[in-house]
Amino acid sequence: MARILYLTQIEIDHGAVRCLPEECQRVGMTKPLVVSDPGVRAAGVLDMALAALGALPHAVFDQTPSNPTEAGVRAALAVYQAHGCDGLIAVGGGSSIDLAKGLAILAAHPGALKTYATIEGGSPKITDAVPPLIAVPTTAGTGSEVARGAIVIVDDGRKLGFHSWHLMPKAAILDPELTLGLPAGLTAATGMDAIAHCLETFMAPAVNPPADGIALDGLARGWAHIERATTNGGDRDARWAMMSASMQGAMAFQKGLGCVHSLSHSLGGVDPRLHHGTLNAMFLPAVVLFNAPAESIQKEQRLQRMAQAIGIGSCDSRGSELAEAIRALNARLGLPSGLRAMGVTEDLFERVIDGAMADHCHKTNPRIATRDDYRMMLATSM
Repeated sequence: MARILYLTQIEIDHGAVRCLPEECQRVGMTKPLVVSDPGVRAAGVLDMALAALGALPHAVFDQTPSNPTEAGVRAALAVYQAHGCDGLIAVGGGSSIDLAKGLAILAAHPGALKTYATIEGGSPKITDAVPPLIAVPTTAGTGSEVARGAIVIVDDGRKLGFHSWHLMPKAAILDPELTLGLPAGLTAATGMDAIAHCLETFMAPAVNPPADGIALDGLARGWAHIERATTNGGDRDARWAMMSASMQGAMAFQKGLGCVHSLSHSLGGVDPRLHHGTLNAMFLPAVVLFNAPAESIQKEQRLQRMAQAIGIGSCDSRGSELAEAIRALNARLGLPSGLRAMGVTEDLFERVIDGAMADHCHKTNPRIATRDDYRMMLATSM
């Protein structure tokens, strides 16, 4: 079993879920609340995790919505408090992990959740009083299991980011066997989320060579295996590679993301039915083209290095080959042809732009986008 010590202790291997009792003991949990969602419960994956806990006392909240909400956080908090829990285990995709992080905040801090949002200046208000969290991802996409952030739709309808080193899971248990039954469409959408993290954080201008190296390796792994994982869900090697790519993208995005996520966060808040990973896939080509002229990208030959990682050899200074390769991959994976195919209409643009301009990822893009720039990226992605 490979052990990676980065910021979160990570166990990655087939059957790693059996480490749960050991990890609970290590971080001091005696009665965790297991946070999950109805889909993970219906697929039998939650039962696998609960079986791994053995005799350890625990409670369960399995009603995480597809896009976590503050109302969902409060509902989980009520279960946490009613059962006298002292820690959290998130079993699911990014939604369950992010809801658990929101719960960790409210379990130890007073007031509305938006008080602790990054764009509200709330990050310093999150303290080490939060209960410990263990993350057990059941999709290979968000990487929230090794990230310090969470995205939650708060009561006023905004989809906000919450960031603190105190929110990082104490352990991440990456068991590819938990993803073997993931449907093809969800495998593709979550896999493109991981690839988007690797691409966008590599384009971000902050100086972090180790993160760049992790992102490029994650990109190469994800690109090489996403089609295999999508077409043959039982391909254990491909599932392992996608889980690693997901984890690596989130390790690297501590460096920052950009316009892809500014737009996805905002549009996902306007219409919570839209899948975040699919939105990232739709926005990536337009954002690559927008970012291509950035000084940091041209000076450090980032377009060429990304092209090399995905195996297309070369890329011109405009990024057109890279953008086209992403569009072609989306098509091969059976993802929508654009935002219009997802039900998005032009009348939403101004609301989406409002949110994107205020998003925490807006200022870490290699080019700072204007409203007109965002309007162009939205139109190009239709």
